[in-house]
Amino acid sequence: MERTVLVTGGTGALGRAVVKRFVDGGAAVHLPWIAENEVQELEKLVGSAFSRVVLHRSDVTSEAQVADLFRNVEGKGRPVQVLANIVGGFAYAAVEDTESAVWERMLRLNATSTFLCSRAAVPSMKAARWGRIVNVSSAPALNHGAANMSAYSAAKAAVLSFSESLAKELSPWRITVNTLVPSVIDTPANRSASPGADTSTWLKPEEIAEVVHFLAGETASAVNGAAINLFRG
Repeated sequence: MERTVLVTGGTGALGRAVVKRFVDGGAAVHLPWIAENEVQELEKLVGSAFSRVVLHRSDVTSEAQVADLFRNVEGKGRPVQVLANIVGGFAYAAVEDTESAVWERMLRLNATSTFLCSRAAVPSMKAARWGRIVNVSSAPALNHGAANMSAYSAAKAAVLSFSESLAKELSPWRITVNTLVPSVIDTPANRSASPGADTSTWLKPEEIAEVVHFLAGETASAVNGAAINLFRG
């Protein structure tokens, strides 16, 4: 059955792979975006399947814009059945060099966006008694933090704890909530930030996209509240 999917962060390196996997599988994908050049990159990647992407210019860290986004999606036919919260941000600095604005930005991009979009998606999922929410945390959230990543680690730990709580809250409605916990992802930004690094163990965005697609499907109904470690080597 074709599902209506919303992917936040769908124009980023990981998000593009997730969007491509869904549209290749026949889904209609709603995509909030803010960067024009990233939309163009996505269009080049998915090719003719881009016709299955519905664009919504929206900042998913804004409560008002998220409310408008979900109203617009529902206005186009069907409510969101699968929500993939891919949007996020990263910061690296010693705590004494971390400005409060960076702390707030990490929470807003990683945790607040996940909360706002999940909250907006839940009512229609409850009404249908079916839904899939897939969130993205990070290895430091399970590994008791990481040096020089205090703001980032705290935000990703918030995503994980929120997801685990939401899974327990929504299970009576056959709505699953799962969290990916990837190690380093092989993206242009990470390669630029780590010149000379051994990238052989880094995760390909396409590999992660396959896991997202599985969790969004009917056959993953028994997977709920999981923190799924993704790593190689």
